[in-house]
Amino acid sequence: SRPASTCRRARALTASPSSGVVATMSVQDGKLVAIIGDEDTVTGFLLAGVGHRTADKSNFLVVKGDTPLSTVEAAFTDFTNRDDIGIVLINQHVANDIRHLLKTYTKTIPTVLEMPSKDQPYDPQRDYIMQRVSAMLNTES
Repeated sequence: SRPASTCRRARALTASPSSGVVATMSVQDGKLVAIIGDEDTVTGFLLAGVGHRTADKSNFLVVKGDTPLSTVEAAFTDFTNRDDIGIVLINQHVANDIRHLLKTYTKTIPTVLEMPSKDQPYDPQRDYIMQRVSAMLNTES
């Protein structure tokens, strides 16, 4: 019989670019999904089981109107430098505040994905991944 901590598996969806097949990643595989966003977005992901918290760290940050920019920057830097995180999801309106960090971020893993919030529409022209895709497509033409 295994201890309860090794039996419980948090799962995150990941896409295989080459096959288009959706696979699952578990905590035992060593990769988590991190979330930086407004209260509604983070709460939704936590209710879906994405949250992970230890005595000294977690994989989420709730950003409110009074959250200092330095806290958001520190969370982004922490999440993107941790070996146990495979994907960082960030609300686009929060990403706009730390755009200077996103523009210089070049790693593949963890992948940083911007998403809309219920109060802020998604603007693909502000999404740094969409900007890179557009730049690549324009240089290939």
